[in-house]
Amino acid sequence: MSPFDMTMTPETNLMLAQSIYYDKVDLWLWIRWGLYLFAGFFGVFPLIVAYTVLAERKLAARFQDRIGPNRVGPFGLLQPFADLIKLIIKESIVPKGANGFVHLLAPMLTLISAFLVLAVIPFGVGLAPVDLPSGVLYMVSVSSIAALSIFLAGWSSRNKYSLLGAMRGVAQLVSYEIPQVMSILPVILWAGSLSMVSIVQTQQYDQGWFIFSPPGILGFFLLLISSIAEVNRAPFDLPEAESEIIAGFHTEYSGMRFGLFFLGEYLNVFAVCCLTTTLFLGGGSLPFQGYFAGTAEHMLAAPFDASKDQVLKLNAHHEFPLNPGSGFRIEITNEAGRTEAFQISHRTGNDLYLLANRPVEFQAGANARVTAAARPDFASPWHFSNLIMIPVFFAKVFFLIFVMFWIRATLPRMRADRLMAFAWKSMVPLAIANIFLGAIWYEIVIRPAGGYGHKLIGWAVTGPLTVAAIALVFRINRNSYKANDPERRPTLISRTGESLLAATTQGQ
Repeated sequence: MSPFDMTMTPETNLMLAQSIYYDKVDLWLWIRWGLYLFAGFFGVFPLIVAYTVLAERKLAARFQDRIGPNRVGPFGLLQPFADLIKLIIKESIVPKGANGFVHLLAPMLTLISAFLVLAVIPFGVGLAPVDLPSGVLYMVSVSSIAALSIFLAGWSSRNKYSLLGAMRGVAQLVSYEIPQVMSILPVILWAGSLSMVSIVQTQQYDQGWFIFSPPGILGFFLLLISSIAEVNRAPFDLPEAESEIIAGFHTEYSGMRFGLFFLGEYLNVFAVCCLTTTLFLGGGSLPFQGYFAGTAEHMLAAPFDASKDQVLKLNAHHEFPLNPGSGFRIEITNEAGRTEAFQISHRTGNDLYLLANRPVEFQAGANARVTAAARPDFASPWHFSNLIMIPVFFAKVFFLIFVMFWIRATLPRMRADRLMAFAWKSMVPLAIANIFLGAIWYEIVIRPAGGYGHKLIGWAVTGPLTVAAIALVFRINRNSYKANDPERRPTLISRTGESLLAATTQGQ
């Protein structure tokens, strides 16, 4: 980017009015978008879940040297539809004395939680259903609905095993939500925004993927482990431990109500993998994709007069063709560092006329210096980047899902006390340390907008500190487990070969 001069008096405010196109709402356009969203959320995502379940069964069979489902359709590809039909024709039994309304509401809340998280995920350029300025805060808030649904399911069933599973689930979700939120804080600091779209843009065009740093690596694994615990996947599946409490909070569920829980669980798996991909793996971007933006610079042609033009005029001498509908927007930054994004209204020769999504005001003095540059417009779903970004995004998501399946087939279920101790004694201290490491990385690399030299210094400083933090936390916990774990306590044996502990107990 290059700085340019714009003459303004202190009394002059740079105002950008709402686009006149927003005043002429195309009702048919909104109806079409509503149908697209309905088809996506209630058609595409359930289909993804159905074949995710089939993929897990096939992979589990492969891990255990079995064949897996192969009876319904070629290679068992129609097995999800057979399972769906079976659940639909089964009777949904409500236990005697149960609260029928809450019993039905609980599985629906599980689905609602997953859909609300997916509502702020940018699947590609212009493919974020909702771009909230506080998208991360919104995501953390709505993900807590899952804990409510689990407890309502256990309480409404009037079954002691269901209630035990529900209490386990709530304790687990509350415990692991703390390191999950803490692992996201460095990302917010680095991106300077709570918007999921802005976080993807920062990784795609400014800083590279956030995982390419020691605090990013640690934060990625903290978020991934916390997310596995949030969705009750092995080895954190204590709320539905079959060998202890039958099926946990959904013991008394059958038919399609059980199917809703099943759908919600796998939809939450998909949602948390989308979240991890967005926050640490650059969304649908490729590594070091900054050149792909077609970045160009623009000269302010004249001061803006809101009473006359309703637009901001730029002189657009550039190599990349910027036109209305080209999938690009213009970002203007003043000396104070404030940035506003403008959409392209129309073009006349080399002059671009810009419009804002909302009224914008720049408080600036005389001879204010601003910088203008082209960025991909994430409000345009027809941007050519989607040809690459959408397949790349889903490839990352399904790789993370495969990792979750791999962990489930490899690790045994954790004991309840160890699960809680791991959250509070390992995950939370590491998440707190990672916040400080993220702040150090920000001061060394991001704040000065440094290049590869600053990144090497950042690696040299934060890399050893990250390794030291991990080693210290696990060293302390290892000694703590040895001292407090009843399975590791030494047994005192008398000369007669009898356990002193047993002899003392018998004497009492």
